[in-house]
Amino acid sequence: MPADLHEKTDRYEGMLADALSEADPAVPAGTPLGDAAEECREMALSYLEDGRHFRADDDWVNALASFSYGYGWLDAGVRMGLFDVPDDSHLFTM
Repeated sequence: MPADLHEKTDRYEGMLADALSEADPAVPAGTPLGDAAEECREMALSYLEDGRHFRADDDWVNALASFSYGYGWLDAGVRMGLFDVPDDSHLFTM
């Protein structure tokens, strides 16, 4: 049974918000990799804000897309070693 659009959108918003709270920069600020980590975090946060805006406008498809893209930015940053996350985190592919 496919997930309901509203349920899935809400779930992805929660995952992105949780991921943002779990991902800590793993590289020093002010270095090229530190700048890349900050950019990934800023993009993820921007997509979270955009998704909330779309949902408030009853645009559930673009809200889901925004939350998904933001989550992808963080997950990619974790895989590249830009962020430290808890070992027991279920939010990231490591």
